[in-house]
Amino acid sequence: MRIAVIGAGGVGGGFGAALAKAGADVTFIARGAHLAAMKSQGLKVVGGRGETHVVPTQATDDPKSIGVVDVVLFCVKLWDVESAGEAIKPLVGPDTAVIPLQNGIDAAERLLPILGPKAVMGGVAQISASITAPGVITQVGTFMRMIFGELDGKRSPRAEEFLALCLKAGFDATLSDQILTELWMKFIGLSTNASMTALARQQIGKLREDPDIRPVFLAAFGEVIAVGRAKGIKLPDDAMDRIIDFFSHAPPAMKASMALDLERGNRLELPWLGGKVVAMGRELGVPTPTHSVLYAMLKPYIMGTPD
Repeated sequence: MRIAVIGAGGVGGGFGAALAKAGADVTFIARGAHLAAMKSQGLKVVGGRGETHVVPTQATDDPKSIGVVDVVLFCVKLWDVESAGEAIKPLVGPDTAVIPLQNGIDAAERLLPILGPKAVMGGVAQISASITAPGVITQVGTFMRMIFGELDGKRSPRAEEFLALCLKAGFDATLSDQILTELWMKFIGLSTNASMTALARQQIGKLREDPDIRPVFLAAFGEVIAVGRAKGIKLPDDAMDRIIDFFSHAPPAMKASMALDLERGNRLELPWLGGKVVAMGRELGVPTPTHSVLYAMLKPYIMGTPD
């Protein structure tokens, strides 16, 4: 199976390396020092699951040089969705599946007018990993899961084939017939965890048991659930219990990628995470006081550390 990974950071690099080791023909689309390191030394993933070293690594900054592939793992930052969608058009043939694995909930929706409804699937990535040096990705903990599916809920041959490859690669994979629900279940936790770990500048393990901080998490989770239900998303009755269980068992050292970006002075995905919760709440008439405060306090850092 031919796979292209655009955005070879913690998500794209982590899953892409595992798929390459399982025998897939994987090409990474990257740039700068990370690309140069992958081409000269290969891509290394280290952390709780051990070490994976893909040598040689197929990597380029030119999607046109790859040709049509079976699957595109679409892992760029949320502000790059439209431009990256245009750039990967040469990779997309009649049966190509483009699986967005970004944070947030609207990447697939934004790609549809660019790539067409047949190409775009829905996807959820659950992994705590980031680039720690050019050509090196460090994963926190061992949890590594991908959930994906056709937007219409059907089980397609291409999805079944990709599922088999993912299972061969050794990470947890699920082919879902309710991918929008899965996207929202991740969004409930991520939109909250991203803002909280960023604003507090702390790992999740230092926050979740604090008796003054834990109620803030719970209130923020509840706001996203209320927004989702007002939007007509079919969330399970025990959505809050599931989110709390995941939150309670996440690796103590975990920080959301937005928190890492803030520490590094980089641009934040805040408008598509907490900011999206606030915007949808206003649109739907659902109060989001907790997320409104978190968003307001982080807003000065959206474009990176202020001068």
